[in-house]
Amino acid sequence: MDLNGKIAVVTGGTKGIGYAIAEALLRSGAKVLICGRSREAVQNAAENLIPLGQVEAASCDVRNEDHVRILMEHCAASFGGVDILINNAGIGIMGKTVEEMSAGEFRQTLETNLFGVFYACHHAIPYLKRRGGGYIINISSLAGQNAHPRMAAYNASKFGLNGFSEALMQEVRQDNIKVSYICPGSVNTEFGGDSVSDQKSWQLQPHDIAQVVLDLLKMDARALPSKVEIRPSKPPVE
Repeated sequence: MDLNGKIAVVTGGTKGIGYAIAEALLRSGAKVLICGRSREAVQNAAENLIPLGQVEAASCDVRNEDHVRILMEHCAASFGGVDILINNAGIGIMGKTVEEMSAGEFRQTLETNLFGVFYACHHAIPYLKRRGGGYIINISSLAGQNAHPRMAAYNASKFGLNGFSEALMQEVRQDNIKVSYICPGSVNTEFGGDSVSDQKSWQLQPHDIAQVVLDLLKMDARALPSKVEIRPSKPPVE
């Protein structure tokens, strides 16, 4: 796919992986709509990205289907449609056992990491079809195939996302819509209450994931890497 002039939606695009993906897409000539829950954070991110190209920003809680529907309408009104959907918005409530976690925390995780992706795909696919196809990339995790104690909600959401992505890929491939999901290992971001530091330089960086997104989008139309695993090449020896 030639990204010049293509139209992309990046959820969770205000920082970390999502911001790096939006930045990479803009540098490649795409028009980008980013969203996040905080209006202030979205506006600040957009201001930083404006020098790179055509960018729009919208506050959106992906747990709310109406918000997501309006987001896609916003993109179509601003840029003329949707070619690329990057489902990056996600949360991680770590460190709690199933006994300790509240039902609300469990529900919030599933509604953000899984239902939010469904809403975005559901409302974006008609726009992709109108433009003759496109690409959906879901940002998952190695935690979507490797379960860990005190991560049950996050594991459940990402295991579900992987299965959802595989099924969706088979549903829309004949409509010239590709679907891939990326499963990163440790990434040096603030996700899940983590912190960015030089001591964690061994971890993947957000721009590493952005590079994978670009590589997928630029793959020949006949090729579909439906799943990509990426992990730090040299983690510390315990």
